[in-house]
Amino acid sequence: MKHRKLAMVLTAAALGLAACSPGTGEARSSQAASVHPASGLRVVPLTVTHGAKKLKFRVEVAASPQEQARGLMFRSAMGADEGMIFPMNPPRGASFWMRNTMIPLDIIFVGVDGRISNIAANAIPYDERPLSSVGEVIAVLELNGGRAAQLGISPGDKVEW
Repeated sequence: MKHRKLAMVLTAAALGLAACSPGTGEARSSQAASVHPASGLRVVPLTVTHGAKKLKFRVEVAASPQEQARGLMFRSAMGADEGMIFPMNPPRGASFWMRNTMIPLDIIFVGVDGRISNIAANAIPYDERPLSSVGEVIAVLELNGGRAAQLGISPGDKVEW
């Protein structure tokens, strides 16, 4: 019994030292950024290719039905190059609303070819009118309202994550 307790204490001490050991700040930052602090969702890089420009974002992945139902509800802010992606597997028509969503959003529908099919720009906070895709989609991307226009993002642009 004493050996088991000693082993547990030594393991905990070793883990504590490993966490405090020197390393690059970049490595620690990228690990910390893999989960969003507000939602607890996984964060992944996403690129929108608009002509020759590659626009880079860090997006939360709302993968489960529960995560997708909550989305960005009750959030008061989002970074300029942040967003949320809602993967649709299998592809299907999608319809979103702004119930309990405090910030305006651009709701970007990504067609089965990986290209933007349509954008519901500047969706109004708390509005419960449905905003729908044109055809089936493999994902829906939400960015801050007006961000798509500001960056020139438009239907036909390629989305990869």
